[in-house]
Order: sequence, then C-alpha cells, then structure tokens
Amino acid sequence: MRHAQLRISRKNLLHNYSFFRSKISSSTKMLILVKANGYGLGDVEIAKLTEEFGADYLGVAFPCEGIKLKKAGVRLPIIILTPGSDNFDELIKYNLEPSIINPQSANQMAEALKRAGLNEYPVHLKLDTGMQRVGFDIEMLSEIKDIIANNPSLKIKSIFSHLAAADEPQHDSFTREQIEIFCYMANEISSSLSYLPMRHILNSSGIERFAYAQMDMVRLGIGLYGTSYVDETLLRPAASFVAPVIQVKNVTSGSVGYGRHGKVNDSVKKIATVQSGYADGVDRHLGRGKISFMVNGVLVPTLGNICMDTFMLDVTGADVEPGDEVTIFGNNPHPSHLAKRLNTISYEILTSVSTRIERVITD
Repeated sequence: MRHAQLRISRKNLLHNYSFFRSKISSSTKMLILVKANGYGLGDVEIAKLTEEFGADYLGVAFPCEGIKLKKAGVRLPIIILTPGSDNFDELIKYNLEPSIINPQSANQMAEALKRAGLNEYPVHLKLDTGMQRVGFDIEMLSEIKDIIANNPSLKIKSIFSHLAAADEPQHDSFTREQIEIFCYMANEISSSLSYLPMRHILNSSGIERFAYAQMDMVRLGIGLYGTSYVDETLLRPAASFVAPVIQVKNVTSGSVGYGRHGKVNDSVKKIATVQSGYADGVDRHLGRGKISFMVNGVLVPTLGNICMDTFMLDVTGADVEPGDEVTIFGNNPHPSHLAKRLNTISYEILTSVSTRIERVITD
C-alpha cells in the first residue's frame, strides 16, 4: 500500500506560471518565491521546475534555504529576503544575494566583502513603503545615499518593496500610494548611482490587479501554487495531498476516536481510517465533521478527532476499501476551501504539510 503523498502537478504549475507570465511584458523578469520549502510543495522541486519554465530569479526567506538550493544544483540567482545579521560571510561563500534592510545590514555586508577580498557584490535594497515591517523608509533617503556612496562594494542589483494589501480592493488607494512612494524613492536612489538597478514591488495579487506597476521584475508566490484573490477559477491547484485508507470497519455503537467525539448513536456506521494526521498537516480542527474529503468521487465527512498519524471518515453508504485514496486537498476540496473552514489562508494549508510526506512530481 502506498503511503501518503503530496503530488506536484508539473502541468498545473506551468499553467499558473504561464497565466501570470501573460499578465506582464516579455521584458519584465519573473522572480519565483520558493521559501518555506516551496510553500510546502518542495523547494528544490519547485525551483528546478520554474527554472525549466524560464524564471529569472528565485526568492527565499533565510540563508539556509538558499544554501540548500545551491547545493542541489539550482543555477538561478537567489535573493535572501531575510539574511539576518551574522550570515553574510556564508551568503558570499554560496553566491547568494542578500536584501539590505537597514544601515546595520549594509555595514555588515560591506565588512564581509572586505574579509572575502571582493570589490563588488550584488545586493538588493529593501524599501518600506507602508508594510512597516522591515526596510528603509522615506525619511532615510539621504542616509541610504550616503551608505551606498560609502560602500561601493555594494552593487545595488535591485530596489524593491512589498505591497501590504494588494489583494484587498478596499485598500487600493493605499496600494497606489505605496507604488507612488516606491517610485519616488527608487528614482531618488537611482539618480545617485552610475547604473540603473532593477525595480520590483508587485506580488501575486499585484500582478493581477496592478500590472501597470510591473517595472523590471515581479515576484510570484502564492499565485504559482494555485491561489488567487481575484478569480481562482483561472488557476489550478499545484498539488494534491493524498493518503490511503488503511482499514474499513462497521461500528454499531459507542464512539470513534480520542475523547469519544465520534458519536455512533446506535446506528451502523461504516468507518474508514486514513493514514495521515495532524503531524502530517491535517489540521486537528478539521475533525468532528468540520470538513469532507474526497474518496472514490464522493465527499465524506471526518468523524471524531484528527489523530497524530491517522483520521477517520464516515463512509456509510460509500464504496470504500483499504488501499483506496483519499484526497485531503487538491481539486476538491481545494486548499482555499480548507482555509475558509479554518478561518485562515491557503498559505498555511500548503506550508503545514509535513516533511515526512513524500513529494512526487506528476504529469
């Protein structure tokens, strides 16, 4: 019997990639975000597939993620969005490109380049235009120019910022203001340079809703994986999380599972036990009938509590046998459907899939 798998659809990934590629100019570069283990799908797998599709850049959060990709043979340039404060020597060793978010990181990177004996190295300048998380804000413009002038080894490969609410139409005026602030700051910084860095601010929702601001590059994250806040019917789920039924039994009385929350109430129930649990990314709050999963073309509800390694389904009236496959998410139910039931976002559904679940590329 096959164990649980996360099946990555090359065809669906390419469909989503092509959809977003069609929204931008042929001259605009595409950066693919593969942080958090490729949004749960597998960072090396997604990096190599999108490299094949024609992506120009990759983005990860932490140095360890970029190092893993380099060791796996990924050739695309990689931006480290959150390099930390003491990892710059390591980034240089593995030819990773850090974002510079404040004066301290600029100085630390410059010192690391001196130690490495390098006169020039690509870095990416992060501007804070409204997210108020990290980056240089508009009051620091003159300081940014001084930092760049005093550290010629920092070659500004790109200037970028991050939209806070591009997916929420009620905040569109704020989004446009962010874009205006970014353009002003980027122009001011670029005017002090003898070269022209790339500029990028659009995320997945930004590509769909504010394509006029595509500039030199866009950053595609959740959209690649099949989630849209505009029209999800235009995208396809990039992966299916499936697990096998390991036992089917008829229960005539009592209860099923921990805490006795799976009530039988003296009626015959056909129970299927599935080989995955909350340790694998099946959220415990989806138990007790909160969600229905697909088996043999039929949606059947959970019964009782989700366990660490298994969960139970009420398959009364359905044709289900051991070895049959249960779709936890994929086409139906879609990850966004699980997210709505849990009052969260599809990012959390995807990134919660455990590393003990095998990732397999299909079609």
